[in-house]
Amino acid sequence: MIRVEDVHVTYPVHGHAPKHVLGGISLDIHPGEFISVVGQTGCGKSTLLRLILGSESPSQGRVTIDGEVHCHPDRNVGYVPQKYSLFPDKTVLENVTFGLELAEFGLFDRWTPKYWRRKRQFTAKAVEHLLAMGLTEADGKKYPDQLSGGMQQRVAIAQALITNPKILLMDEAFSALDPGTRREMQRLIRRIWNKSGCTILFVTHNTHEAVLLGTRVVLLAKTDAAGAAHVSMDFAVPDHDQSHEIEAAVRRLESGEDVLDDLAGHVSKAEIPAAITGS
Repeated sequence: MIRVEDVHVTYPVHGHAPKHVLGGISLDIHPGEFISVVGQTGCGKSTLLRLILGSESPSQGRVTIDGEVHCHPDRNVGYVPQKYSLFPDKTVLENVTFGLELAEFGLFDRWTPKYWRRKRQFTAKAVEHLLAMGLTEADGKKYPDQLSGGMQQRVAIAQALITNPKILLMDEAFSALDPGTRREMQRLIRRIWNKSGCTILFVTHNTHEAVLLGTRVVLLAKTDAAGAAHVSMDFAVPDHDQSHEIEAAVRRLESGEDVLDDLAGHVSKAEIPAAITGS
């Protein structure tokens, strides 16, 4: 479904050498995968999501979705950022339906009978999504500042899912939540993924969360002199009962240790790239 082909991202810096963020990233992502993307701060995880979203273009290489170059955001790709991205002056229901209204109607269409008919349909659909997120219909009439952090994040996920995207991108979506709420959201997103079958790319700094949720873990790391990040590890998580052992291996790899022997009991060597095996 998603192909990232030899993608480089470089930003110009006035008066200084260019900043190299991604250096030759290549990934094939299949429909229905749950990809956890991990790596240290500044290694380009969020940049990778923006490329797939279409809000940013690579300096070199290309990103395709279903064989087509993806160069602008559309309703096929949902996005949940770390900071909720809710409009403070709109109710919860208005926030959730905003994307649907924006996609279907222009400014002057809002005075037509069709708009109000469709708005009622959008509102009913939004209520269904809020209920699926564990919220209530009464919550839909509230404003974001009247909700807890966990509730706001549920609204943000409903906002992203209401367009029925084939791909859901989540950028550190649970990092600002307390541990208890975070566990609830982890269970929620796994239920959503199991039910919807959508493809999820989930960026996190939490190694345990990455292995717990993902069917595949991709580790980005700065491995060249220019400071650009590459794919240092890319493997499937075949058995979540062994997640603690794999989690420990990923943590050690992030610190630069050789963990091939640790991973060999859980992941076939064919799933570990040449960057790890040294071949």
